[in-house]
Parts: sequence; structure tokens; C-alpha cells
Amino acid sequence: MTNLISSSMNSEAQARIDLAACFRWFARINMHEAVANHFSASVSEDGSKFLINPKWQHFSTIKASDLILLDTNNPDEELLANIDPTAWAIHSQIHLLRPDIKCVLHLHPIYTTAISTLKDPVIKPIDQNTARYFNRVNYDRCYQGMADNNAEGKRLAGLLGDHSRLMMGNHGILIGTHSIGVAFDDMYTIERSCQILVTAYATNQTLNIIPDDIAEKTAKDWEGIEDFSEAHFEEIKRLLLAQEPDFID
Repeated sequence: MTNLISSSMNSEAQARIDLAACFRWFARINMHEAVANHFSASVSEDGSKFLINPKWQHFSTIKASDLILLDTNNPDEELLANIDPTAWAIHSQIHLLRPDIKCVLHLHPIYTTAISTLKDPVIKPIDQNTARYFNRVNYDRCYQGMADNNAEGKRLAGLLGDHSRLMMGNHGILIGTHSIGVAFDDMYTIERSCQILVTAYATNQTLNIIPDDIAEKTAKDWEGIEDFSEAHFEEIKRLLLAQEPDFID
């Protein structure tokens, strides 16, 4: 059973298991949005083939075998009928335009979405978690409604730029990076960061913002411990394997 919970991206089967684990855990910690939102993982070097969740299936029920394999070079209308149009528009364009991105997670978690609605949605470095995102998030400040066409997907991919995080103004958050484990930990931590920031704002006291040089050093330190992120994900998969083993089916 150990090989089933490796974070390797070397096979479609492993990517299915890892992505299913993400769905299950984010549902468990109440970061899902009814039967909406979507995660994807590319399984080809050029990003043209990727796995994604079927529309209107609750995150808590998703199994590895439920994920749908799409090919942007050969769109299958029958398969696309089972995909949220916004999922296709966003994820197909990001994987095509940024083939280095192997995993894309898009959510509307409460605290991060709350920060996205502010006139100033920048995640201020006020503690170790928030400092992880110092100068490392791009911001969409022009909400365009439902992202249900390729043009909007291209716009969002362009806004993501060379970063791995896009705060989608008045909308939510998108994480796109080279590893499912890293993306998982990043999504978890960005929501924790925004929870800390929202709580601090709620006191109506002046924020004690960490100086730029210390915030930058902290962010770089975070970038140097991806093994921490992968270890976090491995522990989550072990818990799921013990408590909800059907996610690997």
C-alpha cells in the first residue's frame, strides 16, 4: 500500500490518487463550494492532457477513478459534457500556456475569498504564514463574471504569469505549481494566512507588518522547504488511507 501514497507524478494512476486525496481533504476541512470548484493535474509534458473532476460531484465522494482525462488537442464533446465549462476554460488554458504547471487547484475558501473582495487584497506579512506570500501572489483586480470561455481562461493564465498563486478578485484563489503535494500545502496555508489576516483586521488595531527584508527572507525560507509541503501531503494521504480508503479506487 505504501507505493499508492507516494507523491510521484510519474503516472496517471498516481496523479489520480493524489488528486482524489486533495478533494477529500479540502471537503473535510470545509474549503469546498457545494458541488462547484475544480482541481486538475496534467499527465503529459506539454500540458495538453490533464485529469479533472466531473461537474456537480461533491468533493467528499470523489475517487481516483472518477477523474476525467481530457485532451486539449482532441476535445471529446461527450467528455466535455461532464465537465463544468468554467473548469475547462480555466484549466485547459493554464496547462497549455504553462506546461511547467502540473497541478491547478481552484477554490472559494471563506477567508481567502474574503480577502479577495477587499479594495486592497494583498496578503500582508504579519506572521510566518502570511510572509510566505510576500511579493509571491499575482492579483486579478477586475472580476469578469463566470470564467466560461477560453478567452477568460487565457486572461487568467496571463495574470498568473510566472507566479504560482493568483488571488482572483471578488472570486477566490488559484494555485498552480509543479507538484500536487506542494499545491495542496500551499492552498491549505494560504487559507490559514488569510484567516489570520482577517482576524487581525477584525480587531481594528494597526497591523504590525513585518519589515520587507524579513518578509522576503521568510518567503525564501518557505521556498527552501518543499519537503515540508510534501511531508504534509503524505501524512494527509496516510490519514485518508486509514479512514476513507475508497479514495484510491
